[in-house]
This record gives sequence, C-alpha cells and structure tokens, in this order.
Amino acid sequence: MNPPRVLALATAAACVVLAGCVHGPVGPNYVAPAALTAAQSASTGPFLSGGAATSDATMPAHWWRLFEDPQLDGLISRALAHNTDLRQALATFERAMAVEAEARGSKQPSISLSGGPSFGHVSGLSVLQADHAPPSRLNYSMGMAVSYQLDLFGQLHRAIEAAETDAGAARAAVDLVRVGVAGGTAQAYGAVCATGLQLSVAQASMRLQEDALGLTLRLQRAGKAGTMDAARARAQLETLRAAIPPLEARRQQALYRLATLTGAPPRDFPEVVSRCEQPPRVAGLLPVGDGAALLARRPDVRQAERSLASATARIGVATGDLYPKVTLGLSSASAGFVERFGNRETFSYSVGPLISWSFPNTGVARARITQAEGTARGEVARFEGTVLNALREAEAALDTYARELDRHAALAAARDQSLTVADQARALLITGKVGQLDALDAQRTLASHEAALAESDARLVEYQVSVFMALGGGWESDSAAPHQ
Repeated sequence: MNPPRVLALATAAACVVLAGCVHGPVGPNYVAPAALTAAQSASTGPFLSGGAATSDATMPAHWWRLFEDPQLDGLISRALAHNTDLRQALATFERAMAVEAEARGSKQPSISLSGGPSFGHVSGLSVLQADHAPPSRLNYSMGMAVSYQLDLFGQLHRAIEAAETDAGAARAAVDLVRVGVAGGTAQAYGAVCATGLQLSVAQASMRLQEDALGLTLRLQRAGKAGTMDAARARAQLETLRAAIPPLEARRQQALYRLATLTGAPPRDFPEVVSRCEQPPRVAGLLPVGDGAALLARRPDVRQAERSLASATARIGVATGDLYPKVTLGLSSASAGFVERFGNRETFSYSVGPLISWSFPNTGVARARITQAEGTARGEVARFEGTVLNALREAEAALDTYARELDRHAALAAARDQSLTVADQARALLITGKVGQLDALDAQRTLASHEAALAESDARLVEYQVSVFMALGGGWESDSAAPHQ
C-alpha cells in the first residue's frame, strides 16, 4: 500500500477513535432555569399591590395609547425612531449578529487563491554557475488551498451557541432601551403638562390674591381696614408670585428632556407641548396582568437568561481546548516558466490533516474552564436577582400609585372644603362680618390646597408611567414604532 493512502487511513482512524471518546459537544448542555423556585411560585400570581386601582387584564404592547392622547403617541413614535440611546443599542445588536455570522462561518470550508507573474532569474551561485548569471525569463506561479476544521468535539458548535445567545442578549438590551425611551418620553411629556397645570393654578391663586389686595386697599381707604391688613395681603401675593419661577424652570427642563429623547437639540422642543396644561391620565383601572406575565415580558429578565446561556456555552468552548483540533487541508500549485504553463512538471499538490494538540500540560486550558464555570455561576445569581428585582419594582410601583390615588382623593376633598370657606370668608369680609386676617388665612389655605392637588396630579401621571415601565412593556413588535 502506498504511503499517502496509509497516512490518510491512519488519520481517519485516529479521528474516529478520538471522536468516540466524547458523547456530543464538550461542556454542559444548557437548560433554562426556572424563574422562581417552588417556594416562590406564588409570586407568579396576582400582584399584592395596586388593589382597586388595577385589573388583571393583559397590558397592551402600546400602553401609552391608554392615555388617549394623540400628541403623546406622536412623541413616542418619534422617540423610538430617533432616540440616540436606542440607535446605540441597535448598533450593538447588529455587531452581535455579525459576530454570530462570523462564528457560523468557522464551520464552512476555507478556500484561498494566490498567483502572479514575475520576471527575473535566480542567482548564479544557487545553480552552481559562479561565472555568469542565468538568463532572465518570464515566470508565473499560482495556487489554491482548501482547509476545513473537523468539529469532532463540538467546540465550534459551542462557540456558535455562545454567539447566538450573545445576540439574543443584545436583542433584549434593545428592547430594554425601548421600554426606557417610551417611558421616559411619556414621563417628560406628563411633567410638562402637569407643571403647566401647576403654573395655571399658581397664577389663578395669584390673581385671586391681587383681587383680595385690591379689596383690602379699598377697605383701607374707607377706614374699614388698617395698614397691617394691606401689608399681610401684599406679603401673601408675593409668596404666591415666588412659587412661579421654580415651576417655569421645571417645565423648561422637562421640555429640554423631551427634545433630546426624541433626538432633537434642546432648543427644538415642540412649541405646542409647551402650552399643555392638562396632564394625561389613564381613565379607569390599569391593566397589569400578573407576575408570570411580568417575567415573560420584562426584557432585562430575558437578557439575563440569554447571558446565562452564553456563559454556559463558553464552558464548552474552554473545554474544547483539552482535545485535539483536526483540520483537513488540500493544496495545489503550478509554477514555472511562462512558456511551460500547464505542463505536468509545473504542478504540485498536497493533501492531509493538520492535527494540533497541547498536552500533557493542560493547566492553562483547565484554568480557563474554571474561569468559565465561575462566570456561569455568577450569571445564575444575576438571573435570579433580576427576576426578584423585576417583581420588587412592579410591586413598589403599584403600591406607590395606589397610595397616591388615596392621597389625591383626600387632597381633592380638602380643596373643596377650603374653597367653600374662602368664598364665604370673602363674602363676609365685604360686609365687615369677619376681619381681613381671617379672609387672608382662608385664601392662603385654598391656595395651598390647590397647589397640593396640582402636585398630586403631576405625581399620578409619573406613577402611572412608572407602573407601565416596571411591567416592561413597549418593545413588542405590534407597538407603535417598527421593531427593527
């Protein structure tokens, strides 16, 4: 039997023997962990918080449409199309997809071609002709090489698996940014409108106080009020006026934030929004679903799970370094003088495997395996922590919202009572049945309750959006913006 055939048969036999020592790809096979242990399974049911303010209906993907505000819908669509953070996340995802494509390419044969003409001659000494140089001639060379790595132990398989799960984690990261962009835009818009309402209330209180001051001055001229009464009225007016600049600054900051969230310079905030004085509110119960729907929807939970899958696959990648790598190769070439192009004597070829294996010193490879296993254990803890944090955020957001609803109802009742008192005190002041101090105190109480109620309106908008953000919606493919 000729030597090349013996070598090929021996190589094939060695590969079969080595492959038979390993059952499937090296490293552990990934099994997705349960989100919660059996003892924690009650958390997948209805939420503890929220009470009568929520329902167990499924939260819609485009939750912002529950506000029934076309202006808000347009702002969120613009933000999802132009937000810079989202564009960065999409670029990272595209890179992860390219890395996955690169990993898949490692299982395909590699072909390389080379060739080119040349003119010249070798040195005379190299052909034992020291007295004169050989004649210059036109030469050529061309070659082709084919190589293919056998994935006998599944190392390439694990590398592809790791790249796939990394891309899945990057996809979840994009969805997580979408949630933040939609929620941030809704909160900024709500802050603009709520601050506009607070400004309107403050300005109305200031106008009422200006009327009260005018009345006091008339009573003073009529001898029915003293200088001290007028000074108190002026002090109350200035106190109300002092509350306006901070509100204007807060509204302007919200407008700047809204502009940058939609991918525009701060000065290019939408003018029509700056005139909003009615904060959006979801009428009726908030659809929140349950704990199981929350964990299935939250992008950060999915991102943590995909990162755990990637870390598990990389244990197999590291384990593959304990075993030989076998690459099959075939090369052929033709080189010589141009006038002999294609003749038999110009051809050469080579075929055979390339086996590389580092042993018996496997300390480096085993250290890398240990590193990969440590990373995987850390990802398990991170996944479990992400699940618990998702449940905590949802319960906390629902509890805060429900308690603010109770506070808002109490503030509304207090405002109504103080309005009645202020109206009566004003009427009695005109007839001289109460003093200026009592009337001012009633007016001051009314202004305080009006401002507190407007501030509660602002918080309700913020807390409603916080609930939807904690529930993790807004990234699904049927949302308002195209899912790239």
